[in-house]
Amino acid sequence: MVVIVMGVSGAGKSTVGRALAQSLGWRFLDTDDLHSAANVAKMAAGIPLTDEDRWPWLADVRGELERSLARGEDVVLASSALKRTYREKLEVDPARTRWVFLHAPREVLAHRLAQRHGHFMPPELLASQLATLEVPEQALPVDVSATPEEVVARIREGLKL
Repeated sequence: MVVIVMGVSGAGKSTVGRALAQSLGWRFLDTDDLHSAANVAKMAAGIPLTDEDRWPWLADVRGELERSLARGEDVVLASSALKRTYREKLEVDPARTRWVFLHAPREVLAHRLAQRHGHFMPPELLASQLATLEVPEQALPVDVSATPEEVVARIREGLKL
């Protein structure tokens, strides 16, 4: 099975995804780790990625998911997956994929981004991410204003894991 934890920057995808994977004993995969050096440099410069920037990256992520599922490996994936078309690229097997949409008020997200250090994604790109976001219809929505432990518990309860 694949659980894809998605949302805009600052929603806690990596923190929550890692904690969820650990609680389940599953592999954790962060799509941020699969960005090309060119994509990272572009975002670090405050320039939003285009769809053309994302397609090869999404293909790499899909390949990782395909290999994991072929090995029978359960995975928690952290990915922004802002648009429906991106989510379609990541959904290798709809029968074995569950989506979790992490969200919070804009102020909470902005505060988190302002406190984060050492990440290539600058807080200035939050507005472009929110503008790009197509809220998923078939995902478990989870407000991340609570602690990561509470968020993981809500996800496990909501997905019956």
